[in-house]
Amino acid sequence: MPAHMSSPVTAAWAARLLRVRWIVRAPVWLYRARLGFVFGSRLLMLEHTGRKTGIRRYVVLETVDRPDPGTYVVAAGFGDRAQWLRNIRASPRVRVGTGSRRPIPAIARPLTSEETAAALAAYARRHPKAWAALKPVFETTLGARIGSDGTGLPMIALDLASRPPGRRKIRRALAANGYPEEPGGKRR
Repeated sequence: MPAHMSSPVTAAWAARLLRVRWIVRAPVWLYRARLGFVFGSRLLMLEHTGRKTGIRRYVVLETVDRPDPGTYVVAAGFGDRAQWLRNIRASPRVRVGTGSRRPIPAIARPLTSEETAAALAAYARRHPKAWAALKPVFETTLGARIGSDGTGLPMIALDLASRPPGRRKIRRALAANGYPEEPGGKRR
């Protein structure tokens, strides 16, 4: 990305663009239509519950880090003003949709300042051009600088619930433990 893309004017323009509802909501419509694969593996759809209404809410966020296969880390670019962040603080049981897969239950937990610094550093190493463009936008939306000594950028880990084992896996486990098969291939 060219150097001019991270100018203060561009950052202010991008921050304003993120407040245009239909632009921010368009990816949600695509994810709900099972077309999330068009965004690749760096985005996910977070389904959460409104803290006042109890209604399901949706937001598409960029994955900042994947510390392990069952965890996604996301950042609240608008800080504590982000409605989805306020909602998950009130009710941390969420669902996470990736690509064209159905959403999976997860638990949202805030990262410590050390975990946040490590996740941001890892993101900056993996995606230097994206970080160079996003950092000024985050600083504009947060109204604070993001430095190596600390940040006001809240980050959340989404820990996926383990999926229930499939039928084949159950059958193999039963067979390995000596459970007999019923006639017709059914087990007791």
